[in-house]
Amino acid sequence: MTASRIHRLTLTHFRNYRAASLETRGDVVVLVGPNGAGKTNCIEAISFLSPGRGLRRATLEDVADNQGDGSWAVSAEVEGALGLATLGTGIDAPGGEASATGRRCRIDREPVTSATAFGDHLRMVWLTPSMDGLFLGPASERRRFFDRLVLAIDSEHSARVSALDRSLRSRNRLLEVRNYDDHWCDAIERETAELAVAVAAMRGQTATKLAAMLRARGETSAFPSAQIMLDGWMENALMSEPATSVEDRYREILRSSRARDAVAGRTLDGPHLTDLQVIYAPKAMPARDASTGEQKALLIGLVLAHASLVAEMTGITPLLLLDEVVAHLDPGRRTALFDELSRLGAQVWMTGADPAAFAGIGRSGEIFAVDSGQITGRA
Repeated sequence: MTASRIHRLTLTHFRNYRAASLETRGDVVVLVGPNGAGKTNCIEAISFLSPGRGLRRATLEDVADNQGDGSWAVSAEVEGALGLATLGTGIDAPGGEASATGRRCRIDREPVTSATAFGDHLRMVWLTPSMDGLFLGPASERRRFFDRLVLAIDSEHSARVSALDRSLRSRNRLLEVRNYDDHWCDAIERETAELAVAVAAMRGQTATKLAAMLRARGETSAFPSAQIMLDGWMENALMSEPATSVEDRYREILRSSRARDAVAGRTLDGPHLTDLQVIYAPKAMPARDASTGEQKALLIGLVLAHASLVAEMTGITPLLLLDEVVAHLDPGRRTALFDELSRLGAQVWMTGADPAAFAGIGRSGEIFAVDSGQITGRA
């Protein structure tokens, strides 16, 4: 089993960091400092060393230092599935010829086509305060959360989801035309169905395996277990039917629903509407009905189970980014979290305001002080 690790991190003009770097040796890296110091910004920078828009889902332009020229860069010396490597990403200043290429990604200083290639070296899982309302929010938030879980296992998943979204938008635009070409619509729907089945299949496989992992951890974890299922006909159909049959059925649904979807201005059936259903297992009730504390503990347990699943399925123990997770745990749960993280064997990056909250991380941990965009050394 290979553990994803960062040995050195360098930030240039990333949010409130004009220039900062830190070297790490431990399994647990803790960033402490006052609100607004830049703790979350630091782990957000790390999250850009994976496919997607990072843990805040920010645009590339939004993360640039507002005192700079609009460019930014994140670089890390990592140890992962392929040994030691240097990963880098960022954008150039707007206006120049190079800026037209958008996000740049490099491995060992050589350009790669996209951040998907980073998945060959690092796998990443994160938990942030913005996820606290996951079980109460709209289905789109849970769907995005689950797709991120899938992405940690299959680094191509994000590209497929994006391609499906583009295909659905193309179909919607075509249906706005009064006398659209049926053959053209057939072609778009064929592509849409192929992508939809690919997305749904990987979601379904991940959900099945994660549900089994949650059951297995239920008796040994200090965090409550969850029962999960996907509320989407396609994901469920693929559990018992050939993919080609499901694809044909969806293509026919799309064809027969053109008039309805044209009136609605959107596609009213498909995996882009799937929801994640979560049950708080100790009380056999929907997670949305659990208390705030129960929901938080449930979410931590879910993320820990997912990290174990990533390690099992890929052979790579993922990097964990835990933003302000410790602050609201009682001492018992805090100790339990540190114990479970130690057993997982992952490198963990955590943030918090109070160094005392991390007293139990043990000798393998390092605590760094962050203030005003400066990482000043071990706290």
